[in-house]
Amino acid sequence: MIEPSEILHAEILIVDDQEANVMLLEQMLANAGYTRVTSTMDPFAVCDLHQKNHYDLILLDLQMPGMDGFAVLEALKDIEPDGYVPVLVVTAQPNHKLRALQAGAKDFVGKPFELVEVETRIRNLLEVRLLHRKLQRYNQQLEYTVLERTAQLRASEARFQRFAELSTDWYWEQDADGKLTNWSGPVADMVGIGGSDTGGWDVAEHALLQENIDERKAFLDFVYSRTIDGVLQYLQVSGEPMFDETGRFTGYRGVGRDVTEMAAMFAKAG
Repeated sequence: MIEPSEILHAEILIVDDQEANVMLLEQMLANAGYTRVTSTMDPFAVCDLHQKNHYDLILLDLQMPGMDGFAVLEALKDIEPDGYVPVLVVTAQPNHKLRALQAGAKDFVGKPFELVEVETRIRNLLEVRLLHRKLQRYNQQLEYTVLERTAQLRASEARFQRFAELSTDWYWEQDADGKLTNWSGPVADMVGIGGSDTGGWDVAEHALLQENIDERKAFLDFVYSRTIDGVLQYLQVSGEPMFDETGRFTGYRGVGRDVTEMAAMFAKAG
């Protein structure tokens, strides 16, 4: 929503080679309460002025010597960053109206002026222009927020993974189909996930581990064993299912470590 005060404080430029027309428009705008109105009778200065001040609306006469309003419209297209040329053309030639709109003008008024019509068209165009700018700022802020949140999420994920790597021997992630998508350490070999070699595992223990994963259950410090070349090895793993914001299952992640030495110490102590 655009407040009336925002419209009255909009930046307006009058471009006309006739001083009488400039004075008439200035007086009309002043009477209507507009506070930021400037003018020029030099069409060659319009682009520089707009590039410097970024006017919310330009009242542009089409019939000017040296550089007519159509040439000004074309020049403005090159410097308007968002492609929106905020121009209300003023013309005494009815056949110029369609051409002006095709050239990028947003509206037109005829000469001689009907002040009520001019005021109405100016207010309508300013409201559209200010809404356009407000939407553009909102989109920029939204884009910045998304980028900021994405960067925070990536940093958080990186910290989590680094912590997992420091505190465990292995870290892994699987997609919803059970395929390994991210891991550190010899997960396929040591945890028995994502690999085809099942030799040496305690069948019942390994089946229970795989059952927890298949049923999307969270588990903590699950210990199971395998025998490799006659050596008994104990492994400890923890895992949890992952879901997106809609609650859809997206995969599994877990950590693990070799606790063979710890198990041997407990065995001696016992």
